[in-house]
Amino acid sequence: MIFPLCGSVALAQTAPNEPTPPPTPTPTPFEESIKPTFETQKQARTYVLDLPAPRGQITDRNGAPLAQNRLSYNLTINFPTPLDFSDERALAFAHENIGTAERLLGHALSVPDAAILRHYHNRGFLPFEIAQDLNEAERTRLKSGLSGALALKPIYLRIYPNDSIAGALIGYTGKTSRNADGIIQNGQLLWPETEGREGLEQTFNNMLTGRHGHYKVTFDRNGQKTSERIIDPPVPGYNVVTTLNLHLQELAEKALAAKAKRGAIVIIDPNSGDILAMASWPTFNPNEFVPSISAAKFKALQNDPDIPLLPRAYRATYPPGSTFKVAVGLAALETGAITPDDQYECVPELQIGNTVFHNWKHSDRGSLNFVEALTQSCDTWFYQVGIKTGAEPIMDWAARLGYGAKCGVPLKGEADGRLPNDTYMKASHGRKILGGDIANLSIGQGDLLVTPLQMAQSMAIVANGGTFYQTRLVQQVQTVSNEIVAAYSVRAKKEIGADPKTMKLLHGAMVDAVNAPAGTAHQASLDNVSVAGKTGTAQWGPKEKERTAAWFAGFVPADKPQYAFAALYEGDVGSKAHGGTAAAPMIGRILRATFGKAEKEKADSEDDSSD
Repeated sequence: MIFPLCGSVALAQTAPNEPTPPPTPTPTPFEESIKPTFETQKQARTYVLDLPAPRGQITDRNGAPLAQNRLSYNLTINFPTPLDFSDERALAFAHENIGTAERLLGHALSVPDAAILRHYHNRGFLPFEIAQDLNEAERTRLKSGLSGALALKPIYLRIYPNDSIAGALIGYTGKTSRNADGIIQNGQLLWPETEGREGLEQTFNNMLTGRHGHYKVTFDRNGQKTSERIIDPPVPGYNVVTTLNLHLQELAEKALAAKAKRGAIVIIDPNSGDILAMASWPTFNPNEFVPSISAAKFKALQNDPDIPLLPRAYRATYPPGSTFKVAVGLAALETGAITPDDQYECVPELQIGNTVFHNWKHSDRGSLNFVEALTQSCDTWFYQVGIKTGAEPIMDWAARLGYGAKCGVPLKGEADGRLPNDTYMKASHGRKILGGDIANLSIGQGDLLVTPLQMAQSMAIVANGGTFYQTRLVQQVQTVSNEIVAAYSVRAKKEIGADPKTMKLLHGAMVDAVNAPAGTAHQASLDNVSVAGKTGTAQWGPKEKERTAAWFAGFVPADKPQYAFAALYEGDVGSKAHGGTAAAPMIGRILRATFGKAEKEKADSEDDSSD
């Protein structure tokens, strides 16, 4: 038989693609004449217990489910009422039915006698679970042997239909408590609820949880159960509609899986601030937490040296490398430190104070203007221009692009990043910013740190010509009948105040960085769509454990941007990686799939495409 207690719980949520639940039990005339009591079980005649509600769904922007529910079946023993068995007879009854279940399932069940007796004494009129979350094959084997004592109890469990896709954003759930086994009280939950423990599941937990229903069970004066029914069906939780595009999210995670051991990719709509994809690698499958994760599995995730539980896209920070030259050039041009025609020598090295700073290329590249310097990513050019511009204007324009502050997505633990100023330098190094510090900042190194999300946000601002939109991950929260409960509208926070001529010049330089012969990001170029971008390579961490952060960030199409992006490749300790050869190919892979062109994979970049 199917135990009817939870049947109407399944009726409470009618989302598409979910299984049809069993019918709701009907009331009996006798039940209505009995008054509720809050006395102990042996004297009780009526109980009203709480039914947990199904959690709301989490979907992408088009309604594709990212988190939803499935019917799960637990095998139970129903003890007969009145509850007048001796301990020996209660154990014998349970053992007989457990033995039948074991024969039907083909494997042993571990059910301690102490648990059986504790349940019988404290809550014996409720079903006693002996096996959880049976698969279809197990349910099929049980059908022929289910009796009045053995029953299947249906409940809802969380399911993540795309497995690990967007797992770092969705998060996971966990039970709020273990199965209750104490003396039952009116108002108790019939089984433990689940709550969000990470990601959107945690942030929107109250809205996703829903409202309890009520289940009523009655007994006659002899302790015989006379009826049971749902008097108030549970109300399912609200649905959370994100800004994510599931297809783009999947492409981003596949690109990371194919090209990177660790990294992140973020894609934003520059015309709204909507996050279309935000992938961290490696990641985890939230289904591993359903119905609960074993201690061994959780420990393995925690101890994995690649830290799959870390959402690198928004919670980890890295030096931006040469991608930061976009902000430096913007500051230099807007403050008048340089003009578009000013030229500086791109020499192999430059002495600043007592330190010699090198260009990533070892040959003299001659005199370059801004567009040429950004295209070739000449370090020594930017050392000179950065020092002439000064640290304060550079930090000011970087802040206008969103660096140094949380983007404000509804996820816990978002990192601030870091824009070092004199106050920070005095606290950390005991001095003000010096010329060597500015040189380091001018190529995105030193004490400067950004998140991949901040990087993509800055590129969205550059792409649209200077409008800073509030970055958005959730569009709205709505009921199962599509009534909007909360909406998060597209909002322009400010204009950064850059001259349109400067932005046009910057766009052209970023197009050349991808497409010109001297550019550094050929592996992201497309045959029929113009891509604008900037590569970057930076070292971070202590010398003995130094790693490389390889970046590629930009927007596409260059003339009418639809997507702004940032890709980060996190190298191993001691290994070499470059933005042009490690990060740009990941974006190239996504763009070729997105724009649907029959473009073959680009060949590996030559030596001059490695910054």
